[in-house]
Amino acid sequence: MRVDVITLFPEFVDAAARVGVVGRAQDRGLLDVHGWNPRDYATDAYRRVDERPFGGGPGMVMLIEPLRDALRAARAADPRPVRTIFLSPQGTRLTQDKVRELAKEDRLILLCGRYEAVDERLIEHEVDEEISIGDYVLSGGELAAAVLIDAIGRLQDGALNDAASAQQDSFSDGLLDCPHYTRPVTHELGEVPAVLLSGDHAAIAKWRRKQALGRTWQRRPELLARAMLKPEENLFLLEFQKDTKK
Repeated sequence: MRVDVITLFPEFVDAAARVGVVGRAQDRGLLDVHGWNPRDYATDAYRRVDERPFGGGPGMVMLIEPLRDALRAARAADPRPVRTIFLSPQGTRLTQDKVRELAKEDRLILLCGRYEAVDERLIEHEVDEEISIGDYVLSGGELAAAVLIDAIGRLQDGALNDAASAQQDSFSDGLLDCPHYTRPVTHELGEVPAVLLSGDHAAIAKWRRKQALGRTWQRRPELLARAMLKPEENLFLLEFQKDTKK
């Protein structure tokens, strides 16, 4: 998978995509991230990429031409069809379902805005989709792009040393993940639940599912409202709720 990022700070995106699982995915040839700086396509002596907004008001607006030329160069770098995404607080909220959808693409271009805004005409004619990573405003789209690259990079086949890890992530089936423990068994902060030491795989699977359901009920109840629970899962949740009230 190839991801091209249009950004005034390509060095930031490159550094973020070189660590951890995403860095390993690149080393293994599963992911290829490239940065494109629109300043390289500015035509004036000051390499200007922004201008004051029509109608007045605070801040600056990013110009059409440097961004469009950077987009054209990125598209020409690989002949495969590409999906262009603008990282914006006005976009559709990023979810794990959307991450899975995007992870199947061969190519993505991520457009990172800066300053007050990007000229709306460029968004209307050059962008396929707007995506937001949350209901808050950042100084630019680079952090959002890094989040998206990390989320889709770890889903590339072979990126994780254990493919089952992604299947157990929070939101992979619409619920939060269960608690996890490792050595030592006994610690001043508490004990590892006995069921995890039992060797009874069926009991462990039940405990983990019950905990995932219970944690989702406690922390993100709106997710449960959308979940299609099996009859036994409803029983697990009732058991968790009863245990919590004791």
